[in-house]
Amino acid sequence: MRLSQFHLATVKEVPADAEIASHRLMLRAGMIRRLASGLYTWTPLGLRVLRKVEQVVREEMNRAGAIELLMPAVQPKELWEESGRWDKFGDQLLKIRDRKDQEFCFGPTHEEVITDFARNELKSYKQLPVNFYQIQTKFRDEIRPRFGVMRAREFLMKDAYSFHLSSESLADTYGAMYQAYSRIFNRLGLTFRAVQADTGAIGGNASHEFQVLADSGEDAIAFSDGSDYAANIEKAEALASSAARPAPHAELKRVDTPTQKTIAQVSAFLGVSPRQCIKTLLVRGRDGLVALCLRGDHEINEVKVSKLPELSGEPVLASEEEILAATNTRPGFIGPVGLPADIPVIVDRDAAALADFVCGGNADGTHYTGANWERDARVSRVEDIRQVVEGDRSPDGHGSLHIARGIEVGHIFQLGPKYAQALDATVLDDQGKSQVMMMGCYGIGVSRIVAAAIEQSHDEAGIIWPEAMAPWRVAVCIINPKHSPEVRDAAEALYRKLEQHGIETVLDDRGLRPGQMFADLELIGIPHRVVVSERGMAAGTLEYRNRGESDNRAITEDELFTLLA
Repeated sequence: MRLSQFHLATVKEVPADAEIASHRLMLRAGMIRRLASGLYTWTPLGLRVLRKVEQVVREEMNRAGAIELLMPAVQPKELWEESGRWDKFGDQLLKIRDRKDQEFCFGPTHEEVITDFARNELKSYKQLPVNFYQIQTKFRDEIRPRFGVMRAREFLMKDAYSFHLSSESLADTYGAMYQAYSRIFNRLGLTFRAVQADTGAIGGNASHEFQVLADSGEDAIAFSDGSDYAANIEKAEALASSAARPAPHAELKRVDTPTQKTIAQVSAFLGVSPRQCIKTLLVRGRDGLVALCLRGDHEINEVKVSKLPELSGEPVLASEEEILAATNTRPGFIGPVGLPADIPVIVDRDAAALADFVCGGNADGTHYTGANWERDARVSRVEDIRQVVEGDRSPDGHGSLHIARGIEVGHIFQLGPKYAQALDATVLDDQGKSQVMMMGCYGIGVSRIVAAAIEQSHDEAGIIWPEAMAPWRVAVCIINPKHSPEVRDAAEALYRKLEQHGIETVLDDRGLRPGQMFADLELIGIPHRVVVSERGMAAGTLEYRNRGESDNRAITEDELFTLLA
């Protein structure tokens, strides 16, 4: 490829709303152009990178035995009603009508469509297991699209769906997909972790996320320094304190805290550590309010709480009016001592290990000191309801937890019979009996991987691509091509030779000044840069620089081919 014949449009300035490095650099490098909120055109340069990622994904899916197909992006309402997700999926589901006023959606995912395909195509256990996949555009109507293609409304995704007669078969394919995903991200040169995760809106019994580690990541992940344990912070279990709860020593006392409502204010006012305080949250439950109690230095884990039987999903804080009606107390002074008997008290494991603690006094402007469980405050049940923190014991018993930021680029699920049962997708088993199929679901954000790679590897000059993702592996630069035919001919010859050896090369024959030429190539992240010049030709060398290095070095042509081998 010759850059003089390619559309390369780098820019210096980017919009102010480009908040993260990948968004800024993809715009500056000319990889994407914004059409509307959350909608982007992939330029020829961006598409080269996107196709590199897509090809690695396709090769590894094929290697793992998955079979490629392509399903419609527009899906009928009736299928989503069968699965029960037409209303449950939420506002991210873009609903549309055709000229006959029939309702459809632009697919954010394809569980319903693939299950409909399977119930019509698969009739016998002899056809199982089978794993279908596609690489296709999805649309999710994000309330606030941001970060460029990282959180766009339209995006490219690989989604695969497997069908099985047994849980054991599903587990085997799930394991194969886990390995395939690991190979994909290793081949793409990404530093990642596979973490246990919540199944979320997709549902199912088990799942793992694949997180590219980057400081700008929206997700927090917890991992052990003593084992390979890793989990999304929403999923990570917080173990109970290893120490038994001390016996009560202090007397329960009510103290005035006229304006002190927060843990920070109360602990400073009373001269105690936040660790020795209990925070009590009242949330709406299935049958009234529910009290959640945790240590003052800990935060609630909404995913864990949403699974409590007393709640009906995502926790919603009670309003001030509800709290006042139930406790005669305003927010800021609520505590477990003396709560009405009809309010269940769910206590976090670490909070349950405290004695002589400080808590709200259930009267405006007051708190209790010297409070103790059982003696002063009842406990309906002890549960793990908090976020893990740096230094917690690893749930597997090996090492301590550390917290890192990650960008989710892949997610695999063991769905079980959820969708097949809803859509009556069955096959005949070896006894001739109809049996609902088990399903697995495996997604990769192909376009998101591009942004995640940039977040993980860039500098002030621009992108530093892993070689497997770079638009070209090598750039051959001609200095003053019009004024030096010998230099031009030598560069052309080197370019052709590299191409003949199967090394993907771009020839920068645009005739730019060296500074501007090099700045462009560093911005778009070409891994290897070779300069052909009169001085180098006289010395029998080429000027070489690796994108990850700061200095040039003189090498021979033979050394270049050895380096690139």
